Parts: sequence; structure tokens; C-alpha cells
Amino acid sequence: MDVVALDELGAPRRDAVVALLRRADAARDHPPLPEPQYHALADDGGTPHHGRLVLAPRAGADRSLAGFALLTPARDGSTAIHVVLDPALENGDGGGEPGLADELVGAAVALADEDGARPTLHLWAMQAGPADDARAKRYGFVPERDVIQMRVPLPLADDVLRATHPLATRAFVPGQDDEAWLRVNNRAFADHPEQGSWTLAELHERLAADWVDLDGFLLADDPDGKGLIGFCWTKIHRNRSPVLGEIYVIAVDPAHHGGGLGRSLTVAGLNAMAARGVHVGMLYTSASNESAVALYGRLGFHVDHVDRSYRRAGAVS
Repeated sequence: MDVVALDELGAPRRDAVVALLRRADAARDHPPLPEPQYHALADDGGTPHHGRLVLAPRAGADRSLAGFALLTPARDGSTAIHVVLDPALENGDGGGEPGLADELVGAAVALADEDGARPTLHLWAMQAGPADDARAKRYGFVPERDVIQMRVPLPLADDVLRATHPLATRAFVPGQDDEAWLRVNNRAFADHPEQGSWTLAELHERLAADWVDLDGFLLADDPDGKGLIGFCWTKIHRNRSPVLGEIYVIAVDPAHHGGGLGRSLTVAGLNAMAARGVHVGMLYTSASNESAVALYGRLGFHVDHVDRSYRRAGAVS
């Protein structure tokens, strides 16, 4: 296996990695990596990315990959590990080619521990199953967090619409709303490991993505003129079957919690996507966020699958 830093990946290896990501995505109709990690691998310059890859090449001279493990640093000083296998090698139970997924996890753990510091590690499994649970346990990880994907038919049922207070929204305006959006987002997700502490540079990077449609980035202003009180940023996945309309990020300023704005914003986003011909709404939420899961259930959402994080505690200093 080869180890390479992301900023030293080079075009041939990057092409092989992106080709593997596309094969894995097409096989499962599900992203093999979260969006930040995907872009860290697929971006060919401009924004610096930090992390390391453990590459498992196929035998032969075609430069394709059998799989890889990606290690990326988190804001709290821990390290996230994601493993992606060539779908042609998977054995049908989520475990992959016998031994390969284990070898990649083992190599990633050893790489993270190479300086002797034993950092806290988070091992992620997309569409997690029993084989992932067993593998994590073998390497000293315990289940930490379930992120559930929930789906709902669109348009929403009439009784859901009648029970929802309508909310006036408008489109995000770049250059005008950036700072206000960051304040609300970072207040609402102050304790969230991925969505909290966004910077202006991160927002601009995300706004530059080819999928962004500002008409689907909805903001709600305080009717008394006191600024932004919430938002619902949507994303349409037209490469999925069926086409999915995602509630990409949604938040209400903590000062306005308890007034039903979360439900109104969710419905506003789903209605906007339904009006654009989308028939299935989708979102991700932590399974531990019981109030959110209950709200989405009342809107007609059901659980489609689970992406799971496992944790290995770091050394006690």
C-alpha cells in the first residue's frame, strides 16, 4: 500500500481516486464520502486540503485502485477515517473483499498512531451494516453517532401543509447575506462537529459548487427588521434515481427557537423543490436529535438508511 499526502497527490493518482469514487457512487447510488472529503480528493488545485491517503492499487499496470483509506483532520484535533472500496470487489454484505477493508482500516489506524500520540479517531461507514460494526469493533472502535437519511414523497400531503404556518422567504444574495448567514449558522450549530464554525472562505467555496442554485437557498428575515432569523438551503441531486431534493442545511437562530420556524422553513424548502419537479425530498439528521427526527416524522419522512461514526478514544494526557 502507498501513503500520500493530499497536497502531493498528483494528477495520475487523483484521477484514479476520482474514478474509484465515481464507480462506488454509481454502484450504491449513494456518495461514498461526505461532501468535504469528496472535494478534498476531487479538487485539482486552488484550495489547500489537509490529510493523507492509504492507497491499495490493483495488480497490473492499469493504475486503477482496489480501494483507499482517507485520513482527514477535524476541527477538534481528532482524525476522521473513511474507507472506499472498488464495488467490483465487494462481497455483498458491506464488508468488501475479504481482508481488504480490514487492511485499509488497520493501515489508517497505524498511520494515525505513527507519532505515538494515539489521537482520537472517528471511523465512518456510509450505509452502515453488521460487517461495518464488526470491523470497527476489531480495531477498537465503538459506535458513536448515527446520521440518518430520511425521505418524504413530494408534494407534501395536504394535511401537512394545512398544519404548517406559512413563512415568507427570499433567495440568498451573495455579498449581502454572507456575514448574517455565517452568524446564524455558527450560532445554530455551535456544538456540531461538521457544520459549526464555518468561515467566509468555506461559504464562498461551497457557493462556487456547480450544483448551487440561489433560488433554492431560502432565507427568512425577522418581520421587525432585526435581521436574519433562519434559512433553508436546498440541493437537487439530478444524478440520483429517483431525483432527490435535499434539505442541505437548515437552521433557526437560537434566539427564535420554539416558534415553529423549523417546520415552516422545512416545508418552504420542500415546496420549492416540488415546484421544480422533484418528487422525493431528503435530508440528513443525527439520530440523537430526537426533536428533529420527530418533526420530520410528522411531515411524512421515513428513515432510508444510516451512516455511522465509530470512535476510538485518544490517549489521556
